[in-house]
Amino acid sequence: MPTIILTFVSMGWALVMGLLIGVISAVNRNKWQDHAGMLTAISGISVPGFWLGLVLIQIFSVQLGWFPTGGVDSWTSYVLPSITLGAGIMSMLARYSRSSMLETMREDYIRTGRAKGLREFVVVGRHALRNSLIQVVTVAGLQFGFLLGGSVMVETVFSIPGLGRLLVDSISFRDYTVIQALLLMFATQFILINLIVDMLYGVLNPKIRYASK
Repeated sequence: MPTIILTFVSMGWALVMGLLIGVISAVNRNKWQDHAGMLTAISGISVPGFWLGLVLIQIFSVQLGWFPTGGVDSWTSYVLPSITLGAGIMSMLARYSRSSMLETMREDYIRTGRAKGLREFVVVGRHALRNSLIQVVTVAGLQFGFLLGGSVMVETVFSIPGLGRLLVDSISFRDYTVIQALLLMFATQFILINLIVDMLYGVLNPKIRYASK
């Protein structure tokens, strides 16, 4: 259960912040908002997860005392681990969403919408963002599967009794039965996530749904 909660919380904030940074950067291309957003994205990708987790523990747990150093006593126990686990995903989604938005913003229907007098919010939110989500959903689905593997490192750093920690302990004690069961579970979840992503394509783009009939 802690692994599932940690994975969904990490993916949730990473998806929201990644889309927000990517859209703002695309709309304000080559402006200070774009540079600040891409600097944040590059920093999130470059920083190792285990190092980020230790730094967050040192600052927000040891020095400031805002969050616990480990365990799952309350909802505050998931704040630092979710930031550690989702930082890289957020950065990657920000870059992909910016690239996809820039490509979509050059389409003819975007210029037509602006020529018809639609507000910029409607053009960006209803037309550009929705049509650029397919590429973002693809990346998010793949990264969601990798989050399950990344939870091994995060649960070890923050002493969270989840599936990742169980896998590390099983490897240490050479409990091959548990190792095989956990790997099979991770693989099954990865396949199911990719299946859900394929189903979302038809929701986001009706052309794909019609072509499959």
